[in-house]
Amino acid sequence: MKRILASELLGTALLVATVIGSGIMADRLSGGNDALALLGNTAATAAVLYVLISLLGPISGAQFNPAVTLFLDRRHNRGAVILAQVAGGVLGAMLAHAMFGLEPVQQGVHARATQGEWLGEAVATFGLLLTIRLGLHYRAEALPALVAAWITAGYWFTSSTSFANPAVTLARTLTGSFSGIRPVDAPAFVLMQLLGAGAAVALSGWLMKEDKA
Repeated sequence: MKRILASELLGTALLVATVIGSGIMADRLSGGNDALALLGNTAATAAVLYVLISLLGPISGAQFNPAVTLFLDRRHNRGAVILAQVAGGVLGAMLAHAMFGLEPVQQGVHARATQGEWLGEAVATFGLLLTIRLGLHYRAEALPALVAAWITAGYWFTSSTSFANPAVTLARTLTGSFSGIRPVDAPAFVLMQLLGAGAAVALSGWLMKEDKA
């Protein structure tokens, strides 16, 4: 269990460090062009997801996401895994800030409070869980690429830019950078993420039902 918790803490920390760190770098280099900054942020996030899932998947399942753990993990102590993910997210945010010479902990300032963004989070997390469930069932060997591809698409077609992860959402309340979110806006994001995840699990179970018969 210690190796599993270490894997989840490390993976979530590196994921968040990449999300926030690439956001800071992209924002600094893009000259105020938000589309260009988002492109850089997207590419780095997708790349690190592919690497982390490929390398840490055999150890812990490479969940890095309380929504995934809550709905899909039946083997491990889910409470302990989620705590490791949340702790990893906080450490990842602090690591990103340290690399760029910023205060370790900040307060998110970006307002993300519209109904469209809430719906975007439900759609993003729905698609992520659907990708994981169907991918594990039909194309397990391609799962790292499938997840990276979904998140890449989600950054651009959802209004929320696809947080799709309660631990990452919490970590992003701790940065005032490009990737941040106001703490007051985070609970609605998490709620919609969990609703989207639950819907995906229900639908994917039905879609695979005949295969189990």
